[in-house]
Amino acid sequence: MSDPTVNAIKSGARPRMGVKTMTSLAMLTAVAYVVMILSKMLPQVVGFLQMDLKDTVICIGGFIFGPLAAAVIAIVVAVVEMFTVSDTGIIGLIMNVLATVAFCCTASFVYKKVHSKKGAVIGLALGTVCLTVVMLLWNYLITPIYMEMDRAVVAAMLPTVFLPFNLVKGGLNMAVILLLYKPVVTALRRARLVPESQTIVQPGGKVNAGFLLFSLALLATFVTLTLVLMGIL
Repeated sequence: MSDPTVNAIKSGARPRMGVKTMTSLAMLTAVAYVVMILSKMLPQVVGFLQMDLKDTVICIGGFIFGPLAAAVIAIVVAVVEMFTVSDTGIIGLIMNVLATVAFCCTASFVYKKVHSKKGAVIGLALGTVCLTVVMLLWNYLITPIYMEMDRAVVAAMLPTVFLPFNLVKGGLNMAVILLLYKPVVTALRRARLVPESQTIVQPGGKVNAGFLLFSLALLATFVTLTLVLMGIL
């Protein structure tokens, strides 16, 4: 026969973990919204395309809590954005959700299956590819309606505008995630908001110099490409 006290403790532990998870998700959602606001201060690319780093925060949430959590954060942030600072309406909401889910859910799904630095890099690279393919399709379908442009004009922009933009956007978010994931997870672990196992670094907190240099080189590359797209370089 089981001990009622033990059962009570076990049953009481689940709500506490649920509260911790909800607290972490709410915090990540708030941070993603703030990052989205700050991203709007960046120069636009080709008139209406905007670099957005909120996917960095959302993908970190996906790495910690899984792809479903990333999808939930993406939808909440996009809805709040539509009702507060966006002027693109429901079309902007749809495109925001599609782009973020394509990148973050793909990356976090792969990382969940391959829980290592290699898995993180592969997941983020596949997320960038998925983001690019999905947005090429949906820009071809929706941009002519939203911008009131001829579809042939939009089709001509796919390889010259939308393809490089989404590749650079995904690559930039990838580089930032690889640099920030460890300190973010470490802070959340210290606050006891995530389990101890949620990390892509080796036990003991050792920093892999090669991985750090790779991440920095990736960041420098995509920052440069972003500046080129913005016409600054």
